[in-house]
Amino acid sequence: MSFLVLGFFAGMSLILAVGAQNIFVIEQGLKKQYVFLVCLICSFSDLILIFLGIFLFNYFNQFFNQTVELIFNIFLLIFLSHFIFRKIRAQKKKVNFSQKIKKITAYNIVIKTLGFTYLNPHVYSDTIFFLGNFSKNFSIVQKYYFGIGASIASFLFFFVLGYLSKYLSKYLKNNKVWKIINLFIVIFMSFLAFFVFIEILNY
Repeated sequence: MSFLVLGFFAGMSLILAVGAQNIFVIEQGLKKQYVFLVCLICSFSDLILIFLGIFLFNYFNQFFNQTVELIFNIFLLIFLSHFIFRKIRAQKKKVNFSQKIKKITAYNIVIKTLGFTYLNPHVYSDTIFFLGNFSKNFSIVQKYYFGIGASIASFLFFFVLGYLSKYLSKYLKNNKVWKIINLFIVIFMSFLAFFVFIEILNY
């Protein structure tokens, strides 16, 4: 059960970042257009990518030796450091929330949502590289719990984000809210970076 919780908080920490996909979900909530469809596509896409990342590393793990694992952990630490640095810089920036309302068909919204999801390079680095690499030494059962936890975080986040932006948009458009969110990300990801750093020192 602890791996379910770990997966939930790891997934939530990654997904809480202010990015193009999240801003798009907020905008659709503000416009009250296809909110359920947008949230479902984003959440289900995350589920696929999360388990792809986790079990992709599980498949290649049998070919890993200590040197390869050390290299991956070094890259992971670099990635985490960059991730944390980017979030610290985001504290000084304002988020631009667009409220322009346009008519759009369900087909167009599906294409647009898939574009924001799969054309975003960060979705691959977050779900496949980070979650897959972070869970590479877990047992099969632990991987399932970790993946389920991270997937629950995605479903919860996107649906809460979409529907809260629909009914409480004035709060979600407040930059102070996003500063608090980014602060949480920095703190939690710093703990993960420290954990990876300790693993590197133990090689």
